[in-house]
Amino acid sequence: MSLETTLEQSRQKYEDELVEFLKIPSVSARSEHKGDMLKCAEWVRGKLADLGMEAEVISTAGHPIVYGEAMDAGPSAPTVLVYGHYDVQPVEPLDEWKTPPFEASVRDGHMYARGTADDKGQIHIHMKALEAYKEAKGVPPVNIKFLFEGEEEVGSVNLEEFIRNNVDKLACDAAVISDTPMLTPEHPSITLGLRGLVYMEVKLTGPSQDLHSGQYGGGVVNPANALAKIITQLKDDAGRVSIPGFYDAVKDLGPAERRSLEDTPITEEDFEREAGVSATGDGEAGVYWLERIWARPTLDVNGMVSGYTGEGAKTIIPARAMAKISMRLVPDQDPRDVRGKFEAYVKSLKPEG
Repeated sequence: MSLETTLEQSRQKYEDELVEFLKIPSVSARSEHKGDMLKCAEWVRGKLADLGMEAEVISTAGHPIVYGEAMDAGPSAPTVLVYGHYDVQPVEPLDEWKTPPFEASVRDGHMYARGTADDKGQIHIHMKALEAYKEAKGVPPVNIKFLFEGEEEVGSVNLEEFIRNNVDKLACDAAVISDTPMLTPEHPSITLGLRGLVYMEVKLTGPSQDLHSGQYGGGVVNPANALAKIITQLKDDAGRVSIPGFYDAVKDLGPAERRSLEDTPITEEDFEREAGVSATGDGEAGVYWLERIWARPTLDVNGMVSGYTGEGAKTIIPARAMAKISMRLVPDQDPRDVRGKFEAYVKSLKPEG
């Protein structure tokens, strides 16, 4: 039987298994889902074992890592290490979902649920590709190792230590990561690198409790106002990050690299349509739009909380305000250095009171 026939005949089975996988709410950022994380890891381990792999769930200081290997091709054959992650991001706001986030639904030929595209769908594809190949053709010509973590969405905090402690176990000739997008369905893409990340949380505390704005407005520092002012000073009017020294290690692209971006078969209009916006913006003025999202560092507010946001009015000066802010980094930027510069700059903007 050909590989194509095997895939077609097994399609419904594979889709049903993916739906089962997506049902597990493996949200790594939420402590209440710790049990779900372990359940999901065991589910993945079971699927690897079903493939005849030596599979295990390995504990870390956080969420577990799932590892499996099939070395049937022999010591002289190359070894491929496949990386992925079984954890997913939080699903809020729930009212934005057309269907429940952990109940997969198919609309217009696309499956929708948390994790379909990041990264359970890709993990599932790799496992099913190996299953189909073994069924259709027998032993693959390469040895396969699978490394699936449960903390990618929270910074992979325990992955580096695991890799350092298991160099021999993870030895390979090539590594494959399927956690990146394609340009379009008609243009399969190989991603050579991604920007790094520094994630910060800024908290401001003012009065000891919420105060009445009619009695105290104009007399005390409003943490929400102060936070908004700080945020407006993180970038200038030209879209550049204002943190002193932020760009010190950033290298400009060369002429050949810029030409390759301009030759990429996707237009600014395509990007705007996918993002659901009427125009690109917010990045550095005068920089080509693809360079801004692929090769330049950025700073973005990911969330803000302060005061009263319920129905109706509540005229208070809130006691606290908080923002979550991330910075995407490019080669040669040191996350520890950027973190320190961010902290120093934000503290310099903090008002008295």
